[in-house]
Amino acid sequence: MTTNPKAFGLANNSHQVAYWLIQVFFVGLMIGTTRVVITPFAEQEFGLAKDSLLLLSTFVIAFGLVKGSMNFVAGHWAERIGRKPVHLLGWIIALPIPLLFYFAQSWSWVVMATLLLGVNQGLTWSMSQTSKLDITASHERGLTIGLNEFAGYTGVALGGLASAYISQWLGLKTGLLVFGLAIISTALILTWLSIVETKPWAMQQAQTTSQQTMSEPLSSWHVFKRMSWQDSRLLAITQAGCVEKFVDALVWVIYPVYLYQKTGDLTLTGWVISIYGLVWGVSQLITGHWSDRFGRQRLNVLGMTMTTLGVILMPLMTSSLGWSISAAITGFGMALLYPNLSAAIVDLSQPAWRATAIGIYRFWRDMGYAIGALTLGLSAFVFQDLTAAFWAVAVSMGISTVWLAIQG
Repeated sequence: MTTNPKAFGLANNSHQVAYWLIQVFFVGLMIGTTRVVITPFAEQEFGLAKDSLLLLSTFVIAFGLVKGSMNFVAGHWAERIGRKPVHLLGWIIALPIPLLFYFAQSWSWVVMATLLLGVNQGLTWSMSQTSKLDITASHERGLTIGLNEFAGYTGVALGGLASAYISQWLGLKTGLLVFGLAIISTALILTWLSIVETKPWAMQQAQTTSQQTMSEPLSSWHVFKRMSWQDSRLLAITQAGCVEKFVDALVWVIYPVYLYQKTGDLTLTGWVISIYGLVWGVSQLITGHWSDRFGRQRLNVLGMTMTTLGVILMPLMTSSLGWSISAAITGFGMALLYPNLSAAIVDLSQPAWRATAIGIYRFWRDMGYAIGALTLGLSAFVFQDLTAAFWAVAVSMGISTVWLAIQG
């Protein structure tokens, strides 16, 4: 409980919102370091063939399983020990990641680094979103999540692009080491010095909001059941979140291989992938706000549809311009759906168990990395054709979009 009333709203808490946006930007930079260079890293350091897609997929599968689980744990811990300690722990756990890449003796070292990356991302990204939602007003939820994902995915895009240039300058291993340690150390210092605990805001809101009907939070298991099968609306939104991660797994695993095979140019590959991330990130500045004005459902369905179209177009294009347009369409579709699926979950949850609900949604959403990576890896392996992965993801997205349109 707090003795002084807490003020809500982006304007009233602008400094903390800004600090958390800087944090999620660094979280995005951290994962972005792996987006472009992992495929050439696998080839040059360990002799993995470009067509060893099932083996290459293992690091994304590992990431999805761990990050999904950590999202669930993060929400649970945040309700008990607070947001800042969970976030700080996420950065501490990240410290060995650049060292594992640098000293890697086999592909299993890369998978281990990715497991730690999943822990880092699950704890830090979840807390950056939860904390900002704690301190902003209910009518700003879409905008708040849009700002969060704008900062994060701009970081992902710039991290991927920067890692491509730094790796060409310093070499793959040294580039990952230097860039990774710079990101982690800076984020740790800023977390310690700048971030305040936001749980008191959530506790105050839980006491005063007219929507709150219970004096104590629901158990994590109760919320898990509600979101996973009992509530048809929550289920429709959650499954859409899971399946849209198939697209991001496609970009992570297949795009670098596909584009590198077509161009043989790592920086061009990095630029196309970065266009996807930049359009996704920057567009969320407006798409989150749109949902506050026009509602979540229409934008979510439109976003799923546009993203599916972008996936279909990528293997049909034959030039850097065509691939860039496809990447931009996919990125804008993701911008429409990504913050607004999360906002829809927040709308349907209550303050006392909001962090748990966000954690469970993010658990299922990021499990989509693992399920998607396995699906596209198997598709490409069975059909011996990279384009099979694109069609598998497009079909999955189409089915998910129909489900969301009917039940969401």
